Amino acid sequence: MTLSQQDFSFVAGLVRREASIVLAPGKEYLVEARLIPVARQIGAASVTEFLANIQRRPDPTHQRMIVDALTTNETSWFRDREPFTALTEQILPELISSRATSRKLRFWSAACSSGQEPYSLAITLQQALPAGWNYEIVGSDISTEMIKRAEAGEFSQVEINRGLPAAQLVHYFERAGAHWRIAPSLRRNVSFTRLNLTAPLPPLPPFDVVFLRNVLIYFDVDTKRTVLKNIGRMLRPDGWLFLGAAETTIGIDDNYERVVAGRTSAYRLKSAVPAGIARKG
Repeated sequence: MTLSQQDFSFVAGLVRREASIVLAPGKEYLVEARLIPVARQIGAASVTEFLANIQRRPDPTHQRMIVDALTTNETSWFRDREPFTALTEQILPELISSRATSRKLRFWSAACSSGQEPYSLAITLQQALPAGWNYEIVGSDISTEMIKRAEAGEFSQVEINRGLPAAQLVHYFERAGAHWRIAPSLRRNVSFTRLNLTAPLPPLPPFDVVFLRNVLIYFDVDTKRTVLKNIGRMLRPDGWLFLGAAETTIGIDDNYERVVAGRTSAYRLKSAVPAGIARKG
């Protein structure tokens, strides 16, 4: 490990300011490993040279590349599976009943990475919604590079192999050379935008379901509270919020109630939880 404490502190401070991600001491090796490709891309001889140059002459583009490199972008198709099962078996039937007049649903895949989650949601809705229903999915991420990739809707065979059933591949994708591209019939219902979840969010119509999974674990408590407050403003009063299996609103934001959803759990604003719904403490 050759990253100096000064360079690590600079990167940690930048990522904290721009993305509210906490890089604790001991992550020096991770930072250096993530920045080696960035340094090579811009022609620097080393990460040390790259960071020295940007500290002498700040460059917004290069700073954004650092933030993108240090943002975790782990993802797969139908990741963890149970939230998608709960969506199909419990939540969609309820929403279909309560939205019978508008026949339209809005979903938000926050921190969508390269797009597998929002497209997985689109496949789920295509298969589960009755004829005549419409849906809209917004995918957002803080990484400019990830948004570009998600918008392109092209995936390598290795990426496809991570959780996508063969039947869905045949039905919802088309060949694009050595890659696979999302079919237009699915792509037209999904849009992408770059968003920082810790900053004030732009005005958007409210969402029926928000997937905010495996994001809060990277934030401190105050930042988690800010994100959950921002999400609450974007969620319909009777909407649903899915977090990662290791995440919770308990002890952070008392406006949410954790409820049973199939073999997993989800969160709703407390005012939306009717009597008789199973709660999880």
